[in-house]
Amino acid sequence: MISEIISDYVQSFWYLLCEMAPYLLLGFFIAGVLQAFVPRSLFSRHLSSGNWRSVVKAAILGIPLPLCSCGVIPTTAALRREGASKGAATSFLIATPQTGVDSIMATYSVMGPVFAIIRPIAALVTAFFGGCLVNKFDGDASCGNACGNADTTATVSETKHLSFMERMKIAFDYGFVEMLQDVGKWLIIGLLIAALITVAVPVQFFEIFSGNTLVSMLLVLLVAIPMYLCATGSIPIAVSLMMKGLSPGTALVMLMAGPASNVASILVVRKIMGRKTLCIYLASIIVGAIACGLAMDYLMPREWFALTPMGMMAHGCCHEETPSFIEIASGVILLVLLANVFVFRRIFHRHSDCCCSCHSDAATDQPTFTIKVEGMNCSHCRANVEGAISSVPEVTKVEVSLERGEARVWCTCPADKVMAQIDAAGYECRLDF
Repeated sequence: MISEIISDYVQSFWYLLCEMAPYLLLGFFIAGVLQAFVPRSLFSRHLSSGNWRSVVKAAILGIPLPLCSCGVIPTTAALRREGASKGAATSFLIATPQTGVDSIMATYSVMGPVFAIIRPIAALVTAFFGGCLVNKFDGDASCGNACGNADTTATVSETKHLSFMERMKIAFDYGFVEMLQDVGKWLIIGLLIAALITVAVPVQFFEIFSGNTLVSMLLVLLVAIPMYLCATGSIPIAVSLMMKGLSPGTALVMLMAGPASNVASILVVRKIMGRKTLCIYLASIIVGAIACGLAMDYLMPREWFALTPMGMMAHGCCHEETPSFIEIASGVILLVLLANVFVFRRIFHRHSDCCCSCHSDAATDQPTFTIKVEGMNCSHCRANVEGAISSVPEVTKVEVSLERGEARVWCTCPADKVMAQIDAAGYECRLDF
């Protein structure tokens, strides 16, 4: 009996992984191309006005970006420092983590074309109303914390002239290394949770709420708001909930609210945007998710939201079907890339640190001081902290470690000046004595 359960669990996980892998690999590649070829200054140039147009632009620019709810926070802080209005920044903050080119591709593969279309539209609508409300009740026309003209998250393509092949190298490094570092862990967690729900949760549990859409949506929100989920990792969970009897609208609530916020992002939003903006931000996510979910359930035919064969396989009723060769090959490639990011590169990094410590004169390369930085959860966070510190003219060298949560700084200025820049970027910090 136990062996059968384990077998079903592993099979469900493998089917989910293989079905999503081709679209994920394509999405990661597109994400890398965006990073390498599209200037980041484009995003802040059009977001300074306090009207509805900047709100729409912010949402449209943010929807394809594959930033998670933690990665979007420092990016939003950088936009604010460059002059983006509060409304535009809030719109970007709401829309960006809900979707991305990778998650849209994965949504299409798992939940069908209608879901893939509705998801970014729902993000756009929610972000629009949230941004407009902030402009009306807590807005300003310019950034109140301008810290310089340089974008601390500027891409390499903006700082030097690069050939096409150099940009493609950046695209591959970003898409298949940095993006996987940020999304990979949560993607696997989402798949594991989805497989667990499929195998372990009885249908009768969700049938209790299947007749009361609003109650089921509120229960999903109660879990999704504080929980960290990336836009891609939320997909298999939503699929499994649908297969257990919940409505498509309730699944949409999970897809919107899960990636849009978490406890850490809520605390940082309050710090960099203020309490009133935080309340509007959360209210927009909650009300927008419920409104879009109810519209989906009551205004659209249920037949539009029939799951793809993958959803049926994950539920356990089509196990006689097997993934295609392309899907299996994509699944294997994805696992190899994940192993490269989370196993081989970390082993190499530790080995390199050991070699450096053995062959360098520590006394001549000691930093001026070391700062502990809280809230760095992804490579975007690391890049923003590094950029914020580098913006201080007296800093000659900086090394930011995501694993250790610290920044080693070589400079000729007081630590308070460097820490002020880190604080302005939205991170808590303290000196490491």
